[in-house]
Amino acid sequence: MKPLNRKRKWALRLVMMIALVVLALPLSKKLDTTPKELAAQRAELSKRDRTTEPSSVDSASLLADVRTLADPAMQGRAVNTPGGKKARDYLLQRFREVGLEPVGTGFEHAFSFTPGRGIRFWRAKFWEERKPVPGVNLVGQIRGTVDPDSVIVVSAHYDHLGLRRGKLYPGADDNASGVAAMLAVARHFRANPPRHTLVFAAFDAEEGGLWGASAFVDNPPVPLQSILLDVNFDMVSRNADGEIFASGLYANPHLRLVLDKVRVTSVPTILYGHDKPGFFRVDEDWTMQSDHGAFHQRDIPFLYFGVADHDDYHSPGDTFENIEPKFFLSVADALIDVMAALDAADAAQLRRKP
Repeated sequence: MKPLNRKRKWALRLVMMIALVVLALPLSKKLDTTPKELAAQRAELSKRDRTTEPSSVDSASLLADVRTLADPAMQGRAVNTPGGKKARDYLLQRFREVGLEPVGTGFEHAFSFTPGRGIRFWRAKFWEERKPVPGVNLVGQIRGTVDPDSVIVVSAHYDHLGLRRGKLYPGADDNASGVAAMLAVARHFRANPPRHTLVFAAFDAEEGGLWGASAFVDNPPVPLQSILLDVNFDMVSRNADGEIFASGLYANPHLRLVLDKVRVTSVPTILYGHDKPGFFRVDEDWTMQSDHGAFHQRDIPFLYFGVADHDDYHSPGDTFENIEPKFFLSVADALIDVMAALDAADAAQLRRKP
């Protein structure tokens, strides 16, 4: 048989690539959360009876936590910076004020990581050896009263982008809001002791690699097999439509029954989605977009709560003045209800089925 010449080989490869794209496109669309699916969820939830119970959240503390963490004095809370340390010192104080107990050797859990180079190989320093960067996670707990050996992790990263090219990135929504909501949950369960042990983890170095969460699961302060699931908060204070996504049910469908009970009465609209794999729209799949991804890689169930990206995402405009206090307060209440429903379930209900 006569061998193909080089041009014909490349033409054949091109045809095969086009064929693969054509075949994969319908599957990609099928796996993405489509506008039609979201419209159906919105229509169903529009008929719900929203709760009229008064908020259980200390709104003054909730907003003060965001205001303080997003203050210019924190310099954007980049990992291994004076601003990051200042934010950590503030959170250590808040952990103690809330009444959390240290986990293992204390609240502070140090780690280090070596950042990747990305694809910007044209930079002058690309070939220089990268040095390890230190980070510090903050971890506290409330011991369970019924099943203390079963753990639910509540997580939120406290770092942000810092100062870049002379511009400050305050990170109010991303992710001072998630940390403030985590503290609100902790305050609630300090007053209403949980059945399971709740571990509250403020992760460092989420931006650029989920390094803090990865360090947590690589060297867990509690036995990894005791962790039932991770519930992660990242960007929960801004949405003009009053919507927040609960992501993770595609990988953990057994948790849907718990969430369904909460979202039929919650004030914010809790939508399901952004957790299905897609070939061409990987940005629509949030499974590895925040700290819960490190737990998912260890086959630990997760739920991720966050709003859709807004115009100030990863920009200097992500300031305290641009969060939406009324919406944020309603989300904090809903997250407490979610955590209460999860804690009320038995450990067997929360574990991922083999």
